[in-house]
Amino acid sequence: QVQLVESGGGSVQSGGSLRLSCAASALPYSTYCMGWYRQAPGKGREQVATIADDGSTKYADSVKGRFTISQDNSKKTLYLQMNNLKPDDTAMYYCVLDHCTNVRWYGEYKFWGQGTQVTVSS
Repeated sequence: QVQLVESGGGSVQSGGSLRLSCAASALPYSTYCMGWYRQAPGKGREQVATIADDGSTKYADSVKGRFTISQDNSKKTLYLQMNNLKPDDTAMYYCVLDHCTNVRWYGEYKFWGQGTQVTVSS
């Protein structure tokens, strides 16, 4: 089974920046989609950003213009560059992966990382 390991979380002041990383133990599919979700205490899981097999990206309205999702050349590592962080960005951030067909059909991801905490203070 695929393992996803996130890193790069931490505590920053409002307006600061962080870059999250997600390392995949393997790429289980020929075509796959990856992304980032987040969950704050008492809140539901929110899709933050996704990247598809064709390189297309999508962002939640709340992070557009501030966050950037990308992959390295091997495509085994996923990144989320977060700039101009706000207290509302405070959450546990999760890396996700699944076959793109499943994502497009179900709108959900099968594989999840353990999460990395991001805390933004005002």
